[in-house]
Amino acid sequence: MDIIVRTAPQLGAAVRRYRRQRKLTQEALGRKVRTRQATISKLEAGEPGTQLRTVLDALAALDLELVVKPRSKASVTEIEDAF
Repeated sequence: MDIIVRTAPQLGAAVRRYRRQRKLTQEALGRKVRTRQATISKLEAGEPGTQLRTVLDALAALDLELVVKPRSKASVTEIEDAF
């Protein structure tokens, strides 16, 4: 299932969803990414200042990829309802 992400909090929610599906704790994902659990927590919370490298490493650790494409016509509310 594709998930549309337009904001940092939406990206964090998507990472959290896939992490939980894989039955990983934040600490376990942090070990895979070679970062602290607190960094994973901040990523999942959509806090500003998360490095792009951390995001990409977390996606790779969850066997996910980033796809860049033109925006869909879905509204922000429709996208947020997916979470």
